Amino acid sequence: MGGALTCATFIFAALPACAIPGQTVTLAESWIRNNPTLKPAPNERLTINRLAAPGQRFTFQASVFAVGEAAPAQNRLQIRTERFSLVDYANPITPDRLDESLRAIYGQALFNDYRQAEVLMRYPPRGARTTPTDNPNLVLRGEVREGEQFAYWQEIAYDRAGNAYLGRMAVFLKADLPALQAQLSP
Repeated sequence: MGGALTCATFIFAALPACAIPGQTVTLAESWIRNNPTLKPAPNERLTINRLAAPGQRFTFQASVFAVGEAAPAQNRLQIRTERFSLVDYANPITPDRLDESLRAIYGQALFNDYRQAEVLMRYPPRGARTTPTDNPNLVLRGEVREGEQFAYWQEIAYDRAGNAYLGRMAVFLKADLPALQAQLSP
């Protein structure tokens, strides 16, 4: 396995079970329930919503849907994508802040996979001023990475003044990379 990140590796290392893409919905629910960073409410299973203060929100979701797709995969018992988003009108969202959130949620091993991952695409392309969005007042900047174990998609929305109030990141199965890249390509 050559340093592969698997739940078995985590379990044998006496770390909590993980709910990374590829695992079952049941394992994801257990991991979310026991994750000290996510701290779900009793009624929260695969989606966590936190409102820290007015204008500050955190959302986490584990999903059987492939990243960027509207239809669930054939195996509805397997998590394909986990994503989180930060909305903060008081403190700017930065790539470093999203990176730190990833580390806090998943731990150092998955964070290392992300940091060592190859950047497959960045948008907008160099020289381009904007990436089209449904909202003409927003500019999206993002990147897609392929790690040894997983793929990652980070995206930050900037207003016309250059302020970032919304950031999101997804951890997903590498098999879903081609579809996401096709969706993001101009």
